[in-house]
Amino acid sequence: MRAHDTSELSYYSFCTAYAIKSSAMIGANEKGYGQFCPVAMAADIFCARWTPLILREMLCGSTRFNDIRRGLPRISPTLLSRRLKELEKAGLVEERKSPKKRGTTDYRLTTAGEDLREVVISLGLWGHRWIESSVSLKNLDPSLLMWDMRRHLVASRVPNERCTVKFVFPELSGRKTWWVVIDKNQVDICLIDPGYEVDLHVRSSLRSMTSVWMGITSLKLEIDAGNIELSGEKAIERSMHEWLGLSPFAKEQRHVS
Repeated sequence: MRAHDTSELSYYSFCTAYAIKSSAMIGANEKGYGQFCPVAMAADIFCARWTPLILREMLCGSTRFNDIRRGLPRISPTLLSRRLKELEKAGLVEERKSPKKRGTTDYRLTTAGEDLREVVISLGLWGHRWIESSVSLKNLDPSLLMWDMRRHLVASRVPNERCTVKFVFPELSGRKTWWVVIDKNQVDICLIDPGYEVDLHVRSSLRSMTSVWMGITSLKLEIDAGNIELSGEKAIERSMHEWLGLSPFAKEQRHVS
């Protein structure tokens, strides 16, 4: 290599640096792609099972271990802890003592981790455009749906500063009921009755509410078809399409049915 050929040197340095980082993600029982290509080295880090979804949760604002798990109800605590440690070794996540609560730990994205935001968004947009709704709706998960709805609900559009909305999915064999408590700009999900007067009752199949959330159909169409039933304070009922909020990908045009 010629001394003045800085582009080749920079490329070599980039590959070497990321090879070191990606090797931190690969355990003794796992094999990487074994290529110097930046795509391969990035995939060694990004494509480990659950890693893209952990990054999704952190990019959506979750910093506590239990909050990350609430967005990933099917991951075991052991595996989540392992993945967070791997991401920390790779330089994407850093562990900090929480400034708000003594004895608790926050997980924060580093600059390198935050730099994956557009990658995660692009992946979600591609999935929304090109994966058929019949396939997406095979993976129904009420806990994930309610957690997502909670963090995207537009509290400022709710007519009352304080209200409680009760969601019931009658066809579920396990937990059927969730309560959403809105207090000014704070939104909480309750798994047991919080004891407040319910301002709006929402009765829906899980499939119908998930379809609305994902933008596959609309709230009005599902109500007109009888798949979603609302009862309660009329002002809150009429404005539900405004305050419910939708998936960040819902407005993206779908290329498949």
